[in-house]
Amino acid sequence: MSRPNHRDAIDRTGLLAALAAYDPRIAGTPPLGLDLPASDIDILCHAPDPVRFTSDVWMAFGSCQDFRVWQWSTADRPVVATFVAYDWRFEVFGQAKPVSEQTGWRHFVVERRLLALGGRRLAACVMAFRRNGLKTEPAFAAALKLQGNPYQTLLGLDDHGDEALAQLIDRSIDGPHAT
Repeated sequence: MSRPNHRDAIDRTGLLAALAAYDPRIAGTPPLGLDLPASDIDILCHAPDPVRFTSDVWMAFGSCQDFRVWQWSTADRPVVATFVAYDWRFEVFGQAKPVSEQTGWRHFVVERRLLALGGRRLAACVMAFRRNGLKTEPAFAAALKLQGNPYQTLLGLDDHGDEALAQLIDRSIDGPHAT
């Protein structure tokens, strides 16, 4: 029996309902169609009260296989929980910042826009780099021939219009952009 698709796994866990108070949003490679067998499902949450968030996550998913939770030591001290359910590894990220302002969400939105503009051609190029061991943002940067820190460079694209992004794709990958 193969593992369910990411959306079925999310539905079966009841994760979105359990974390509804935290504006949970699905991000990462599965919804982009860029996942590999070892990919996890990322859920980003707005968690202004890290103690309450940790408690709620623990109560809802603490009995899941390989459950772990920790808090980063950076300035805003986000909370991360991981666990396995329905043959998927989940990573739940809670930060005091609204999800729409979180770096992970901003990366996801830019990547989704790029894939919408670049179509299968861009997706195939990104997947080739991912299969060779690159994480998602470095794979996009390599596919688009972007210089510098791939995480920062990709964030810098979030204010570009579709035409500018399409031109970037066309310059980076042979031929006109396709959907």
